[in-house]
Amino acid sequence: MAIVSVFPGTASEHHPMRFNRKQSVLAIAALAAVLMTAAGAYLAYFGGWPASELRDAAKNAYAKETDAKTDANRTGGAGGSPAADSVDLTDSQLASVKVEPVGEYEFPIEKEAVGSIDFNQEMSVQVFTPYQGRIVGLFATVGDEVKKGQTLFTIDSPDLLQAESTLIAAAGVLEFTTRNLARLKALYATKAVSQKDMEQAVSDQQTAEGNVRAGRDSVRLFGKSDAEINDIIAKRLADPILVVPSPIAGRITARNAAPGLFVQPGNPPAPFSVADISTMWMLANVAETDSPAFKVGQQVKVRVTAFPGHEFEGRISTISSSVDPSTRRVWVRSEIADPQHELRAGMFATFVIRTGDPVRATAVPLDGVVREGDGTMTVWVTADRRRFTRRIVKIGLQRNGYRQVLEGLQPGELVATEGALFLSNALATATASR
Repeated sequence: MAIVSVFPGTASEHHPMRFNRKQSVLAIAALAAVLMTAAGAYLAYFGGWPASELRDAAKNAYAKETDAKTDANRTGGAGGSPAADSVDLTDSQLASVKVEPVGEYEFPIEKEAVGSIDFNQEMSVQVFTPYQGRIVGLFATVGDEVKKGQTLFTIDSPDLLQAESTLIAAAGVLEFTTRNLARLKALYATKAVSQKDMEQAVSDQQTAEGNVRAGRDSVRLFGKSDAEINDIIAKRLADPILVVPSPIAGRITARNAAPGLFVQPGNPPAPFSVADISTMWMLANVAETDSPAFKVGQQVKVRVTAFPGHEFEGRISTISSSVDPSTRRVWVRSEIADPQHELRAGMFATFVIRTGDPVRATAVPLDGVVREGDGTMTVWVTADRRRFTRRIVKIGLQRNGYRQVLEGLQPGELVATEGALFLSNALATATASR
């Protein structure tokens, strides 16, 4: 009895030993159906198998053949990649996808944290009046750049007026005692006065000199120069206006002064606040788990949203010795150089610090990676630039528009670097229409 091939025109006519998976599955399913049908007929003829059971056997054979065809259609491509995760694009659709070979990219080992910019409080001062009085003049406002010693405001100070009046009185007494001593010296030379009167005049003159020196020192505490003090003594005219200068060079960051306002030493709020803005602070809270990577003195790079693409250099100056019990974060302060005075207190900022040597790894552009609904990350791989297959990958670091791929891809493979989301939508549409 000769066995005739039931698959005319297939590759088996020319290459009997070369069956692909799909053809093998179909051949086995069809052969099983034929053998079961023949066996059923034989049993029905010789064994009296009921016709109903014969029909059931035929149905089961047909169902198995259909399932085999379905499984074969669900499998395609080398290596048995599921056809359900593949998309074939037309020529017009290919214009929406960019294909490039997978390459390698250098990823620095860095830590990031967010925070805010603040003034360098070690270079910021609150300017109070040294003595009480009423403000009579203002010479600066918020945002002004001032130099050290530049006048900020003046007050009408009764304490200064009292000190100057005392100095004027002491100077008058000194002048009198000096003249009296000179007269008594002349009289003493002619024995016209006693030695006791002469010694008393010398004592009075020395006391007056001491009072003048004390008066000058008292007035000097109010900021008056020696030339101004000499002018007060010469003119016998007290000047109650007290000048309050800036103790440092910097920018006026706050002003709470107004003409006529009565101010006292150390009574908040301070009339003026001045900060040296050549350096600023960045205050950030880092995760407790990341805190061991930070050390005082480490160089940092700071970015602010107001200046995209621009980095400010700095270093870590202080790390908190305690962890916030509610947020489990550690407070880190960095000192940032700002020679152009671009930063402003309160700006939102991000700082990056390198904690290790960079690594070179397989990477794809961000547009080539798709986050699926279940949270997995996928890329679209192709061999012929027309049929794309979705593949799950494990990603790592991100840098300058690239994603590190830890597992699932090898350098040189062709992937969709643009249009990956388009491919995912195309697959979802095709699946929904089946």
